[in-house]
Amino acid sequence: MAEVTLTGVTKRFGDQTALDNVNMTVPDGSFVVLLGPTGAGKTTTLRMVSGLDRPDSGEIHIGGRPVTAMTPAQRNVAMVFQQYSLYPHLTVRENLAFPLKSPILKTPADQIERKVREVAEVLQIAHKLDNKATALSGGEMQRVSIGRALVRNPAVYLMDEPLSSLDAKLRADLRIELKRIQANSGATLLYVTHDQIEAMTMATHVGVLDKGVLVQFGTPREIYEDPVSVYAASRLGQPRINVLPASLFAGAPAGAASIGLRPEQIVQGEGEESFVDRVEHLGDQTRLHLSFREHNIVTVTDAHTPLKTGDILRIRPEKPYYFDAAGARVA
Repeated sequence: MAEVTLTGVTKRFGDQTALDNVNMTVPDGSFVVLLGPTGAGKTTTLRMVSGLDRPDSGEIHIGGRPVTAMTPAQRNVAMVFQQYSLYPHLTVRENLAFPLKSPILKTPADQIERKVREVAEVLQIAHKLDNKATALSGGEMQRVSIGRALVRNPAVYLMDEPLSSLDAKLRADLRIELKRIQANSGATLLYVTHDQIEAMTMATHVGVLDKGVLVQFGTPREIYEDPVSVYAASRLGQPRINVLPASLFAGAPAGAASIGLRPEQIVQGEGEESFVDRVEHLGDQTRLHLSFREHNIVTVTDAHTPLKTGDILRIRPEKPYYFDAAGARVA
């Protein structure tokens, strides 16, 4: 497998800048998740690395080799698209085996059969191997699409929201399987999603993108616990971080326009009075929707809390984040 580096990568489509001077290193053997809303530049970054698009400026290296001028085939990458791309006239077995039959790979027939069977078992489609692709459900087709990448041994796996079309249970199962496969194989994997749960549970590193700019790059814990901006802080964490005027609480530093409070930064039972608007019981925890000086705050509490709508709860911040008027972190 291989390290991937992007140096000063910029890509424009007409007047729109999709990537703006992106510098990023995907370490060898890492599971890097690109996180951000639609239009942030996540898929464009994948297309740059895959060779489907070329940057207007900047350089891309895979395993120390400059690949900016190379074709996708020369780069030895495997890509899974958001929309499954299968050969409809072939069976599941034939679709999975197709990449291994490349004259470049020259994979022996017994190895092809073994790899196809192993991947089919992992993706829970072994019983569909002899079905035509057109006879599958959408979720099954996407699993086959993922499988076509997994049967190979490329330098880098590139995945563009591969779990978005699956049901919740299968999505949770495949998150575990993809992470296990990546960890056991030592594969380098660059993965695009807007789902923060996928980022928190699978990634070794997260790249937060905003309108083509790489805002922050680090481990999920680093970005969660030490965000550089309101935008980065809002990408991770459930419930989302509460962003309120800094003047609501005493102690704001100079230059602070807003205060950021995650649930663990809200001490309950002390401080100033808030009003309980709504109580959501979620099984392992209870989510509280509070009204504090005409501002809404969402936090969590014990699963068996006696609190109910209409109660008064005292709260105070503890080690909160502060941000300036532009949203940048204030020390």
